[in-house]
Amino acid sequence: MTVFGAGGGTSSYREIEDADLIIFWGSNAREAHPIFFHHALKAIHKGAKVYSVDPRRSKTSEWANAWLGLDVGTDVALAYGVGREIIHAGLVNKDFVANATIGFEEYVAACEPWTLEVTSRETGVPAELIRALAHDYAKAERAQLCWTLGITEHHNGTDNVRALCNLALLTGQVGRWGAGLVPVRGQNNVQGGGDMGAIPANLPGFHDVGNPEHRAKFERMWGVTLPSKYGLTLSEMMEAMDEGHLTNVYIVGENPVQSDADSSAVTRRLENLDHLVVQDIFLTKTAALADVVLPATAMWCESEGTFTNSERRIQLVRKALEPPGDAKDDIEIIRLIAERLGHAWPIQTAEQVWDELRALSPAHHGMSYRLLKERGGLQWPFPDEDGPESPFLHARLWEKDPEKRGRPAPFGIVEHKLPVDKLNDEFPLRLTTGRRLTDYNTGVQTAGFNSPIRFGGCVDLSPEDLARLGIDEGEVVRVTSRRGSVLAPARRDPGLRPGLLFMACNFPDEVDVNSLTIEANDPIAKTAEFKATAVKVEKITKGQTKEKRVADTTDHGGRDGELATADQEG
Repeated sequence: MTVFGAGGGTSSYREIEDADLIIFWGSNAREAHPIFFHHALKAIHKGAKVYSVDPRRSKTSEWANAWLGLDVGTDVALAYGVGREIIHAGLVNKDFVANATIGFEEYVAACEPWTLEVTSRETGVPAELIRALAHDYAKAERAQLCWTLGITEHHNGTDNVRALCNLALLTGQVGRWGAGLVPVRGQNNVQGGGDMGAIPANLPGFHDVGNPEHRAKFERMWGVTLPSKYGLTLSEMMEAMDEGHLTNVYIVGENPVQSDADSSAVTRRLENLDHLVVQDIFLTKTAALADVVLPATAMWCESEGTFTNSERRIQLVRKALEPPGDAKDDIEIIRLIAERLGHAWPIQTAEQVWDELRALSPAHHGMSYRLLKERGGLQWPFPDEDGPESPFLHARLWEKDPEKRGRPAPFGIVEHKLPVDKLNDEFPLRLTTGRRLTDYNTGVQTAGFNSPIRFGGCVDLSPEDLARLGIDEGEVVRVTSRRGSVLAPARRDPGLRPGLLFMACNFPDEVDVNSLTIEANDPIAKTAEFKATAVKVEKITKGQTKEKRVADTTDHGGRDGELATADQEG
């Protein structure tokens, strides 16, 4: 939103098939986004060059022409180094920068200290690879820069994204077919949730809660006066629970006890509430703490509605099965709650709710259920039933007429800051987390299915670390951070460099990984730093292996002085 004025990826999936160059930066799309990666494979088979920028040599990296194994938390530094090389090599798209951007001179000054040598020293990436990526990206006719949670799940995740957007502005790799920025969403329908207003600052259809004109549209439609104050993000709600300001919570389709950082602290907060309501399709660990559980329908087969994926494509979901027992559609549950609160909301179908959105959101106005069905889905913006559909965004930036070109895209001046959870003699290893191909999120929807390629909860170590610590593959070890401790079998991963560990978040019933992670939140996005935890690994005695592999919430040296601020370590 800050750079381009729209909160969505700039490209469609189909475009990556025609790309000359693909960069997966903080993205293991091969395992975490396999459908999207199949589109990328078509480009790879046609000869597209691929770079993987990732602390570990992931399954995606195995498909790359070059792997840039940067140190965790040095993405901004690397992006500055790439940008400086593009500038000094004379590869800037000068016409695009002059016509479509602002802040270029300030950006050039911010890049200047980041020579290839300095960048290599700070990131651990060889200078020749930094240079190669810079030249190939700037010279490509159509380049796709893709990222996922490896970029955003940091205390400075927003700055990481701005740093990547700067590279696209520098080279004109945006606003054209096949050239774009692709933030592949971390979960199904995340894009749709945000589009529909599940963001504290937004009303549905990208309307700003703080804008009186935006609020007025909804007030006329709904016959109410809306508050002008922004709501709280998830991390801010956690803080409000700590402070005693938030005492009643209603959770819909979320399992924070297992999905949020520092899960032991999350559990304590929810247990201390006056009243907790959970609406879900399973009795999750979070639902087990609730005073009231509202059984909902499975949206993919027991409800009508829409999903919006990472390429802004809205697709119809059709009801195939009747829900079991007392389970009800989410719309009906919310209507019944409103009724008990004294508001006579009408019974509405999913299509009627969608038409209400269309009346309020210009980006969705033309998307009738009829067209969604006939076309198999449509991408926003789609202002009327005659279209046009928008496979890519921001073509306006290439217009010669300033009025048609509109608001210029600003370069973002960001600061390189290392992870908050500092490495030291007690916690000398860096743990990063992610996902496995076989399972989804906290495993609530996938753990009940057998898979021949699933190997469950474990801790991956480099061959060098296994040898140094005297650990055999399959041996159960203790992994400890400043917040907790878990037991997990060790697994050998040659894709890890010495000092770097990996654990998947998909198996919290086996190994509660998020009892280790830190609540160091990005100040803008409020996302926790799941990707950078300081830990130690210890061999254990045979008797200890009988312990359940979940959190020991004993304080392990988590004193204020042990947590480096960004300024201290940056």
